[in-house]
Amino acid sequence: MSLVKLIAEADERGLAASGLACLDRCLPLLAEETEVLRPLWAGVVSGEGDWTERLSASRDALDAVCGAAPDVTTALVRTMLGAAPSEWAAGPLRTWADTCSVVALEIHQQFDPVGEDGPAAAAERLAWCREDTGAVTDAADGAESTDGIGPLAAGELRRQIAILEILAETAGAAGVRRALDLSTEGQRVLRAVVSRRARAGS
Repeated sequence: MSLVKLIAEADERGLAASGLACLDRCLPLLAEETEVLRPLWAGVVSGEGDWTERLSASRDALDAVCGAAPDVTTALVRTMLGAAPSEWAAGPLRTWADTCSVVALEIHQQFDPVGEDGPAAAAERLAWCREDTGAVTDAADGAESTDGIGPLAAGELRRQIAILEILAETAGAAGVRRALDLSTEGQRVLRAVVSRRARAGS
């Protein structure tokens, strides 16, 4: 099943966790404190009764540790949280999760080599991989790269797919914990890339 199809069929819990995981993995671009959103993960577990309050608190916490966003990429990460719906409902959560999926993949693609055909072609390949079931199979098999996208974007694609599948198959807090563990793994990968870039530029 394609990533787009998995998002289309996910329930509120899966959508909220999917969008949050995309944001969580991109946090190294914004702050050294990368556990700032952990309370919102608890909001995914409790669902409608706790989501709105925890979302508001998480926005305040992120603002407190991040300060001003210095460039377009980091501004996008903050916008992802700002766009999260306070309503625990499938429609707005699905729109948000889909947007977070696209933004997270594009951010990871920015840290990959673009290739000779340029960024526009890379963006087209990325969009195709979200919709193609073959790309899902390649990603799930642990391929270093998937149909022309770079290894970082391919890894992000794999994690997005795996998290949605975990949440569809595993009920309750156990599924959310597994999703968080997988997201934390991706966060470490991006943090290492950001650190290498910073050292190279110093």
